Amino acid sequence: MRRSHLLLCLALAGCASPATHVPVRQAPPPPPAAPSGLQFSGPVRPLTASGDIEFDAWAASFYGRAVAAGISPALLQREFAGLTPEPRVGSLDNRQPEFSKPLSAYISGAVTDGRVASGLQKAAQVPQLPAIEQRYGVPREILLGIWGMESGFGAIQGNFDVIRAMATLAADGRRRQFAEDQLIAALELIGSGEVSRGQLRGSWAGAMGQTQFIPATFVRTAVDGDGDRHRDIWGSSADALASAANLLRQDGKWARGQDWAREVTVPAGFDFSVTEGPKKTPSEWEALGVRRADGQAWPAADLAASAQLVAPTGAGGPLFLLFPNHFAIRKYNNSLAYALSVGLLADRFAGRPGLSRPWPQEPPLSLVDRMTAQRALASLGYDPGAPDGVVGMKTRDALRAWQKARGLTADGYLSPDMIRRLKAESGAA
Repeated sequence: MRRSHLLLCLALAGCASPATHVPVRQAPPPPPAAPSGLQFSGPVRPLTASGDIEFDAWAASFYGRAVAAGISPALLQREFAGLTPEPRVGSLDNRQPEFSKPLSAYISGAVTDGRVASGLQKAAQVPQLPAIEQRYGVPREILLGIWGMESGFGAIQGNFDVIRAMATLAADGRRRQFAEDQLIAALELIGSGEVSRGQLRGSWAGAMGQTQFIPATFVRTAVDGDGDRHRDIWGSSADALASAANLLRQDGKWARGQDWAREVTVPAGFDFSVTEGPKKTPSEWEALGVRRADGQAWPAADLAASAQLVAPTGAGGPLFLLFPNHFAIRKYNNSLAYALSVGLLADRFAGRPGLSRPWPQEPPLSLVDRMTAQRALASLGYDPGAPDGVVGMKTRDALRAWQKARGLTADGYLSPDMIRRLKAESGAA
């Protein structure tokens, strides 16, 4: 759902070559003033000498930024000693599959009977769940959905050394600011004594523990959920779930008592160009013919909220009104497929019936076809964004505008048929 994501031979004191002997001994320049009361004159030796010039040069430049951020020189020297790039990180970060996984296949693989059964079994092993739900206002079923999606209920947490992985990403340059921010946060955790280097294990992109927090998020939002006065998202399921709830409340502004989404139906001839567009209250959507698929009335808490209509797999697939809590889930992972999977798992945990309209069978689209469609839209006067093969909001908006102008169902769904039509009209090969 989500997720992709270095080496030091230069001396850190300006990356200079060794000093040569001179007949007159000169006093060295005074050391720069350190912020926050820290005193340092630069490292006494390179942080690391991995043999990779780019990695080592980055580490040399990182030293000053880390010390300026409050990391002690001694801690840097200790944690960077012998550090080398993690070769798997670069290949994973740069990987772009030839074929995209259709959303329907993603969700069908995520929301399974086996995962639901495992989640209910694991929930019974966390007696703190009711108290966590009461304190943060996030339903336990949503937390179970996140737990299942992120780590298979704690079974798959990742085994990368987070310090090494983040250093590799930072030296690579493409995600430098992100990686350095996470690296400094991880070093802060080690320096405080709260977490050991050996405990900082996670994914190649730095996501850690049962609920896959990056280090900066851990520092800011992790909490103690089991009452032992320690934040342990690796070994304590209660800590991990309470931390996830705190993140949804703090960053996502989770609305207590409101739903995350509901499946809906629309009348024949409905104008799908409004999908992923304006947000309206359920009553306003009902005036346009949009109804709950289960035929039930809207709860009072939902009636007061604004919701967005989406057709994730086009007009022929399930349709949803997304409430603000859906977008709170996307503060965790900004992916429609991920947030739908979490919400639909939560519905299953709560015993709600399945969808009234099944997911369609979607053929995977090749990278070449997606890029060709984007170039075709651009050549026809629409703005799909960069032709990178990522069918994001700009591409879907451009496709909807093109579909509407041609009298087609303007759902913004890029199907093989739409690709053929775009190629034919634009003359794209």
